[in-house]
Amino acid sequence: MLDEQSDFVEEADVETRELEIPTALHGERLDRALAVLLPEFSRSYSQQLLGDGFVSCVLPTPRVMTKASAKVRMGERYQLTLKPTPQSQAFKPENIPLNVIYEDEDLRVLFKPAGLVVHPAPGNWSGTLLNGLLAMDPQAVMLPRAGIVHRLDKDTSGLMIVARTRRAMDALVAMIAERHVHREYLAVAYRKWVGQPVRDVVAAIGRDYKNRLRMAVVDLERLPGKEAHTTFECLSSQEEACLVQCTLHTGRTHQIRVHMAHFGHPLVGDALYAGPMNMGIERQALHAFRLSFDHPISGEALEFEAPLPDDMVHLLAVLGLKRPESA
Repeated sequence: MLDEQSDFVEEADVETRELEIPTALHGERLDRALAVLLPEFSRSYSQQLLGDGFVSCVLPTPRVMTKASAKVRMGERYQLTLKPTPQSQAFKPENIPLNVIYEDEDLRVLFKPAGLVVHPAPGNWSGTLLNGLLAMDPQAVMLPRAGIVHRLDKDTSGLMIVARTRRAMDALVAMIAERHVHREYLAVAYRKWVGQPVRDVVAAIGRDYKNRLRMAVVDLERLPGKEAHTTFECLSSQEEACLVQCTLHTGRTHQIRVHMAHFGHPLVGDALYAGPMNMGIERQALHAFRLSFDHPISGEALEFEAPLPDDMVHLLAVLGLKRPESA
């Protein structure tokens, strides 16, 4: 019987689905194959279905499957009894206004406002950018994550690329991994900037062992994490705060926020890394203002800029910070 504490909804609301194992998954573990063929469900959900006897092989030899580690073979057919979860229900179209800066047949560049969650997750199973993409373009359902190739934190504003075709998505994912997509941010941070205007920070980031909601700079000899590299340039500074241009060379979770806090300049309004002081802004003062890359299919050089949102414009005025015209 299913765990009563799990996130399953109405017991009577079930679906029977049949799946055939494609060549690409031949030899994989059954739980992993199910996770690939059922992208709206997690791998742990697939394992739970197996444990409860809700997965049966119907061809070539009918039998109930219970072992997650069982190897699948090309052409095998499976029948599953699915009970929807909030996670599975999250991947549905919702009429959410999206600000499209550029689009062609392969990709879109969007402006994400602060407050919009990019991808469904616990606490935000609906009302996300992904839900809006599914409503805007029905073909997005054919793409993993509806074509989302990178993310911005909920309370970070700015530019994002979204793929519209599988060939563009695969190419963009590879380009991001190879650091061929250039992302620049503007941030307002606490305290006066001291020293050289440009600072290059190379410091590994991992989960904060004292607070699992936070990330932290870690020593890779003692704690798990990944190398992270950011370049910071101070554009304007006063006694209370500074305006900094940030260039990402890697894309770790909360990278700019963690690196800035690590060297003594946590972002204004960042409740997670700086505390409750906000100076009149209700979110971290971070904006992805410039995005440049070569088109993954045509090779055309593309560059986009998004103006500062009103809350950050107001913050600069309050703090007496000025953004140079060239930045």
